[in-house]
Amino acid sequence: MQLQHLLAALAVLLTTPAAAQQKPAEAPLLLPQMQLHDPFIVADKASRTYYLFTRNETAMTGDRRLGTMVYTSKDLKHWTRPRVAFALPEGTWAKSGSWAPEVHAWKGKYYLFTTFHDEAATLPPAGSRKPYRRGTILAVADKVDGPYRVVRNGEPIAPKERMTLDGTLHVDAAGKPWLVYAHEWLQTRVGTIEAIPLDDSLAAEGPPRILFRANQAPWARGQRQPDGDTVWVTDGPEFYRTGTGALVMLWSSYGERGYVQSIARSKSGGLEGPWEQLDPLVRRDSGHGMLFRAFDGRLMMVLHRPFTLALGKLYEMKDAGDRVEVVREATELDLEAYPTHPCIQPHTPSERKVEC
Repeated sequence: MQLQHLLAALAVLLTTPAAAQQKPAEAPLLLPQMQLHDPFIVADKASRTYYLFTRNETAMTGDRRLGTMVYTSKDLKHWTRPRVAFALPEGTWAKSGSWAPEVHAWKGKYYLFTTFHDEAATLPPAGSRKPYRRGTILAVADKVDGPYRVVRNGEPIAPKERMTLDGTLHVDAAGKPWLVYAHEWLQTRVGTIEAIPLDDSLAAEGPPRILFRANQAPWARGQRQPDGDTVWVTDGPEFYRTGTGALVMLWSSYGERGYVQSIARSKSGGLEGPWEQLDPLVRRDSGHGMLFRAFDGRLMMVLHRPFTLALGKLYEMKDAGDRVEVVREATELDLEAYPTHPCIQPHTPSERKVEC
């Protein structure tokens, strides 16, 4: 009966406007009760606590500020009510966003990377498209759960004339930090994954370089726009070094039937690539995933699904040496308590495809 109750509660959540959801759910929370998009989990060994970061949602925290909230858990199943770990200071250039927060340890501190924008701060038009200022900013804290304070007055790390999002930290084999991000399709038409070298203060110290373009992935599909143009999306780059030393990147775009969690591999083993596109990991209107190690040693992936009204989804993964692979859906943790369209099925050899 517990699962039935969860499904009923979820149905209410998905059909109730956010403004009407005034009272946050009581802890402990389960993943189907947690609003989140672009989830990022830090497994803190010292405290044996999982920290799940996502955009602040007033319906969950009761806090209306623009920023990042964090849930905590000891077992990946039962979670505390979230609290705000970072709030954008008043007077900062940005007016909206707080997308794709990530937390990385660097030089004895914790750094939060998160994307903001201002639609009124227009950039030069790109054909009929009208890009505006968007970029990943940096905040720093002494503890993993904050509170975080902005670095360099909240100015984006990438050049402000580039419309960028979903910045992540990659530290190469020589110990040099890089910002890797998606260059927005709204400005480029074909979205790219790009990298900028950073200094030890995580400030840019060189020009951007393109790693690959969205339309290089055989499975990716362009998205038709109202003006008749077709654009290609890049989202959510995230890195993992396998046990054999292969460098792979999780990233997302759109396929034939919705959002896709994909994976690319560097042929050189380094950030410079060239990058080859592998078969996607999950195609069930799912994406913006990241990998982490559970305290029992399992390699795990968290992503959001579906894209609209997103909730968290956990997978047990396998380090296959030259790539990572999905082992199974961790339904004992996330309860699979949210709907998926019957025509959208995982595309793995062991699973039946539904013809619609």
